[in-house]
Amino acid sequence: MSVLVTGGAGYIGSHMVHELIDRGETPLVVDNLSTGFRWAVPPEARLVVANAGDEERMAALMVSHRIEAVIHFAGSVVVPDSVRDPLSYYLNNTVNSRALLAAAVRGGVKHFIFSSTAAVYGIPGASPVYEDAPLAPISPYGTSKMMTETMLRDAAAAHDLRYVALRYFNVAGADPKGRTGQSTPDATHLIKVAVQAALGERDGLDIFGTDYDTPDGTCVRDYIHVADLVRAHSSALAHLRAGGASLTLNCGYGRGYSVRDVVASVKRVSAVDFPVRKIGRRPGDPPELVAGTRRILETLDWRPALDDLDTIVAHALDWERKLQARAA
Repeated sequence: MSVLVTGGAGYIGSHMVHELIDRGETPLVVDNLSTGFRWAVPPEARLVVANAGDEERMAALMVSHRIEAVIHFAGSVVVPDSVRDPLSYYLNNTVNSRALLAAAVRGGVKHFIFSSTAAVYGIPGASPVYEDAPLAPISPYGTSKMMTETMLRDAAAAHDLRYVALRYFNVAGADPKGRTGQSTPDATHLIKVAVQAALGERDGLDIFGTDYDTPDGTCVRDYIHVADLVRAHSSALAHLRAGGASLTLNCGYGRGYSVRDVVASVKRVSAVDFPVRKIGRRPGDPPELVAGTRRILETLDWRPALDDLDTIVAHALDWERKLQARAA
């Protein structure tokens, strides 16, 4: 039996593939390489270049490789892009996920782990926000993920399938062993952009909005190290394999940092004082998103190991230097 990882050549997916291999698994990676990289997939895993929304091909792969679990990362993730081009997000994140789910049901897959997002909450009425809070996304990205959560719940009710939907807060950092990291040159992740500015790859960093109702006027987010995040997926898989019930869980640390906090951390860790520009708000950005973590701590065998902003930044900075050396 094997695990299929969609989007396994991308940022979080490639970390998951390494995590599975480290645990003795033999993952099958499906990625269309639109934003992922062939070199990011370790040689111990098999890469199939395909669209995760190709139902017929996915169903055939699940049968031929005796897939018992799917970990689904493939999708589009840039909130402002989803506002500008919503239909592409509904196609890539919702329609393709529906096809993958159908293939999983046809292939007899028992376990499904879904990469969801805190964007399903929209602008929550309380902080931290817990899993039972109302879902009111304010971007097509968040709505596309919420729709997939609904499909997953309904499919599990109708078929022999159990799932864990993990609602990510802000994922950052890189593999502590230096094997993979956020590699897309034009990525919009704040810590990625900030370390690029520190290393001279950008002419500075833009802060989108300084007039939010937060302590310093900038958006507050809960940053989780990518290595802790993929360990949460491993724990979710163990939970399902042990017969555990379907779950929806926040993935974060339960503490928030503002944009200014992140900028200060990157400047401190890099020892570079790069330019920072203050510009207007972006559409689709809630003022504050911090995870309520009680449920994940109570239900999974998981505890954070890298809950430190400077550590997250240091690993992101180390990876960016590796990318620079690779390009030289």
